[in-house]
Amino acid sequence: MRKVQKAIIPVAGLGTRFLPATKAQPKEMLPLVDKPVIQYVVEEAGDSGISNIVFVTGRGKQAIENHFDVSYELEQILADKGKLAELKQLTSIHGLMQFAYVRQGEALGLGHAIRCARFIANNEPVAILLGDDVFLGDPPALGELVTVYAETGMAVVGVQHVPLEHVSRYGVVSARTEACASWQVTSIVEKPEVAQAPSNFAVIGRYILTPEVFDLLETIPPGHGGEYQLTDALTVMANRGRLMAVELQQRRFDTGNKLDYLKAGMEFGLQRPEFQLELQKYILEKAAELSRHPISWALLSSSSRS
Repeated sequence: MRKVQKAIIPVAGLGTRFLPATKAQPKEMLPLVDKPVIQYVVEEAGDSGISNIVFVTGRGKQAIENHFDVSYELEQILADKGKLAELKQLTSIHGLMQFAYVRQGEALGLGHAIRCARFIANNEPVAILLGDDVFLGDPPALGELVTVYAETGMAVVGVQHVPLEHVSRYGVVSARTEACASWQVTSIVEKPEVAQAPSNFAVIGRYILTPEVFDLLETIPPGHGGEYQLTDALTVMANRGRLMAVELQQRRFDTGNKLDYLKAGMEFGLQRPEFQLELQKYILEKAAELSRHPISWALLSSSSRS
């Protein structure tokens, strides 16, 4: 049985799209209800069988390390005050799995970030989870990739349909040839123009990579802006017939996008029993209020294209 026990989560980005909120804290620590975004990503990894996580960090990311560490003083205060529910929630964080941290000294792209963790991967398959993407739905998104890797022994990327006009924002894989949840990728193109896109199946931040990817990342030349692109290594693997794609059915939120972040807060709040009824009530009241001041179709159409 092929297993994946290690994951790499790159978190070295500056989070400039969320300034000033990210001036003094990592974007990955922005909350969805009462947990930071990065905790949802880590929990997904744990639910998918991962037991060891390597964060590839940068300057100013110490809050992530502290979050998953033991906080003796705070835990003692909660215990002394009898706040046992809060204590249980807090201690569950640092007991999720084993954590390690590697610095990415320069911002040289996703491929470079993954290469920084090669020595910890130790010639084993690794999962890659991008910290901006969170998912709602069962089974966990990464778990579906783990299953396909166990069956095939090949590298796997998670994909979803995106509007054709949005393909230039993503890496895009070749289309499947028959109706199936997973298929062998014959080509993958980074941020193609619509006319050059092999499909509208976009790679959306979940990967299982076999050890050969690290050798490829050592040899590929830098691309635009001097950055090393993971897609360049995946292209070689696709050409060798060693790359699979899995269409993920879970609902995805790109929390690095302000509008998606707002939507994610609402959706994750609706999953919580203590907020569900009141939040639904508020949404219905707000919908009724907005219906009295309808948005023009022209404005709505313009917004959906942005």
